[in-house]
Amino acid sequence: MSGKGAPITGGADASGLDIVVVAGTWHDAISDGLIAGAERALDAAGASWRLVRVPGSFELPVAAKAALDAGADAVVALGVIIRGGTPHFEYVSSAATDGLTRVALDTGKPVGFGVLTLDDEQQGLDRAGLEGSKEDKGAEAADAAIRTALVLQALRA
Repeated sequence: MSGKGAPITGGADASGLDIVVVAGTWHDAISDGLIAGAERALDAAGASWRLVRVPGSFELPVAAKAALDAGADAVVALGVIIRGGTPHFEYVSSAATDGLTRVALDTGKPVGFGVLTLDDEQQGLDRAGLEGSKEDKGAEAADAAIRTALVLQALRA
């Protein structure tokens, strides 16, 4: 598991930030865990936030772009992609990753990346911030979005 060396999270003051959590609906136990982790991190930081659901990870970039274009300070993108027996996994993983990167660069606003690309469901359960999980990738993605939004505010001041 790659959690070693992760930065310390939490403790940032996000009051005044408007953040949209955009989450796919595939693999609901895992995606619901990711959303709950993001919620914990955003609430603890005092951010104003709302949740938008999209069908899957492929749709995350377009919804993230719309949220940022509408005035959100940052987006937290959450999705679950589990490898199957076809190349579909590669296409969706690449499209979601490349699309979210493009959204961040095109808008100049942060996108917290919480898209899990997994070999099996257990890897997702281990990372979803659920009871017994080893990691909380939803909270980590939210914290990254907050911290990056704050950095950008400071750079632009």
